[in-house]
Amino acid sequence: MQRILLPTDFSENSWNAIQYAFAFFEGCSLDFHILHVGFSGSVEATEDLHLQGIAIPGIITKGIQSKFDRLLKKIKKTYPNHTHNIYTHYEANLFIESVRKIIKNESIDMIIMGTKGASHIKGVTLGSHAGSVITRVKCPTFVIPENAAYENPESIAFPTDFNMIYKDRVLQTLKQISNYHDSSIKVLRVAVREGTLENEQLKNKDFLSDALYEIPHSFHWIQNPELEKGLQTFIDLMEIKIIAMVGKNLNFFQRLLFKPMIAKISYHTKIPFLVLHE
Repeated sequence: MQRILLPTDFSENSWNAIQYAFAFFEGCSLDFHILHVGFSGSVEATEDLHLQGIAIPGIITKGIQSKFDRLLKKIKKTYPNHTHNIYTHYEANLFIESVRKIIKNESIDMIIMGTKGASHIKGVTLGSHAGSVITRVKCPTFVIPENAAYENPESIAFPTDFNMIYKDRVLQTLKQISNYHDSSIKVLRVAVREGTLENEQLKNKDFLSDALYEIPHSFHWIQNPELEKGLQTFIDLMEIKIIAMVGKNLNFFQRLLFKPMIAKISYHTKIPFLVLHE
């Protein structure tokens, strides 16, 4: 893990994600690429644009450099002893296309970005830009909710239904993140009803256990007809600080991240999500 992309709109929300990145990688010397995206052109500001991850046009040229300068001064003041290399990028383009361009040109290893949580658009809980990135950009992404504060991640939850074999890139990223703070991986199955694993699920579980053999890990099972409540209970009991998931498992993934509207569900506003891609 050497090159980190930090998209920013210069808001407190994106600053919170930058703070999380500096705290998580404290003591390391990485390349941080800070990206601000504007949109040059005329588009109609409809709900669908948010869901497609398009940056709505505004003042995109005047004052951008001064905003970067203020941000860099803020970073220097807050983290005077950091040893990271920091690069700034400005793209006047569609948001997703800009992110993909920087990932390719700068060989980005991971994205760390904030989300405001509820966007109030069609009931979507995860912010529109973050939602677009994790579903449309095949790069490991840390999503930092606006109310998340960095805490040493002693435990990382890895919810799974054991219905897929995880490829090497997914497992390597998970192990890398675990190694930074000697975190324990808590593999969690939330079952809607009682029942044993099918043969294929058992094979996938054994494969995962073998793949994580050098990392502290354990397997857990919770029965709850409501997946979100089961995950919330587990987070509270095990003091989980990060939730890691694989973006490919879309139905499972969307249910946990995008629409946890059930009462007393708060993990999506406080716990960072690590979204893994193959």
